[in-house]
Amino acid sequence: MLWELLVLLTAVAAALVGGVFFAFSGFVMAGLARTPDEVGAAAMAGINVTAVRPPLMLALFGTALACLVLLVRGVLDGSGWLVAGALVHLAGCVVVTAAGNVPLNNRLQAAVGSGTDVAATWQHYLRRWTALNHVRSVAGVAAAVLLLVPTL
Repeated sequence: MLWELLVLLTAVAAALVGGVFFAFSGFVMAGLARTPDEVGAAAMAGINVTAVRPPLMLALFGTALACLVLLVRGVLDGSGWLVAGALVHLAGCVVVTAAGNVPLNNRLQAAVGSGTDVAATWQHYLRRWTALNHVRSVAGVAAAVLLLVPTL
C-alpha cells in the first residue's frame, strides 16, 4: 500500500512539474516574446531568480528523489513501467533543466546584468529555452502516465 501511494504521489508530482513547464511553453514565453527584447529579457531574468525557491525546487527535486526510489524499486521488482517513468522524469525534466535551461538562464542573467547584447541573447534564449521547455513539459506528463500504467 505504501509503494502504491508513493507511485501515485510521484506521478501527480511529475504531472504538476510538467504542467508548470507547459504553462511557460504555452503562454508565458509567447507573452514575453511580444515585449521589446530588453523588457522580455529582464522579466525572464526576474522570473528565473524567483523560480529557484522552495515551491518549484521542492516539486522538481522532490519528484526526482521519489523517482530515484521508484527506479530502484522498479529494477528490483522488474517493473519496466516504473523504471521507464522514473527515467523519463529524471532525464527529461531534471537533466534537461540542469544541462540546458539553467546554463541559458545564467547567460541571460549575465547579459541583462551587463546590458550588452541583450537583444541577441534574448532572441537565442527564446528559441532554445522554449524548445527545451517543450521537452520538459512532455517528459513530466509522460513520466506520470508511465508511472500510472501498472495501476490501470
